Amino acid sequence: MSLLDILVSPAAAQAAGGAAGQPSMLSSILPLIIIFIVFWFLLLRPQMKRAKEHRELLAKLQKGDEVITGGGLAGRIEDLGESFVTVEIADKVSIKVQRGAITAVLPKGTLKSA
Repeated sequence: MSLLDILVSPAAAQAAGGAAGQPSMLSSILPLIIIFIVFWFLLLRPQMKRAKEHRELLAKLQKGDEVITGGGLAGRIEDLGESFVTVEIADKVSIKVQRGAITAVLPKGTLKSA
């Protein structure tokens, strides 16, 4: 018995040599199709849904909304621009953030003035 016989059984080598044992084109592509479908439903679709919800949240922003930024700052919207939003984070302290940096809108009255 040679080393090759141990690694590859002689029966498997004989079956691979014949043309009758070749899988069809569909059976060789089917696993790739199934992987893509699983990838779509588990990763791509939920991410697209979250992105759509975030776009809708940004489109509905109004002056006076209480928001949280991506950096964790909480404040009230003072001014809305096309790309930037002015957020008051404390009395007479305002910052400009990109519109996309706003991650959540808080319920009215969540932030109370000191």
